[in-house]
Amino acid sequence: MRYVLAVLLFLNMTLASAAEPDDAAFRAQVGAFIDAWHDDAAHGRQAYFEKMAPDGVYIGTDKTEYWQREAFRVWAKPYFDKGSAWDFKAIKRNIYFTPDRRIVWWDEQLNTQMGICQASGVLRAGPEGLAIQHYQLSVAVPNEALEKVQAIIGHTERPGL
Repeated sequence: MRYVLAVLLFLNMTLASAAEPDDAAFRAQVGAFIDAWHDDAAHGRQAYFEKMAPDGVYIGTDKTEYWQREAFRVWAKPYFDKGSAWDFKAIKRNIYFTPDRRIVWWDEQLNTQMGICQASGVLRAGPEGLAIQHYQLSVAVPNEALEKVQAIIGHTERPGL
């Protein structure tokens, strides 16, 4: 019985350690995809929009910034026509996925022209590869500055007033 338990424990440890590099490799692949997406914007490449699903959503920092891919492409055209739209560089990123790797979600902290931003996104894996289904960007406001930011925005923006 001990022998069987030892073999089972060994196999479990072997399988677990064998799965970890695959998970790390998949995370690296996803990270490279997201980095390339950000780099496409930094260089004004239309491939940026092709990395989004046709019904993919982008939510920007302003309360009016909610677009599906083609509307986002139209809104962003003047920026992309200049050859450089925005330049986001990941400082930190966490990547998670379902066991079948068909759905991936991530959060990231970014160095941007707006200062430090935070974002989260969802990728979907399909026959053509990965596609961004949802992305939400927010400006990271330090707690010490929040009261001043609220005053700038104004109390009329606060729900319930």
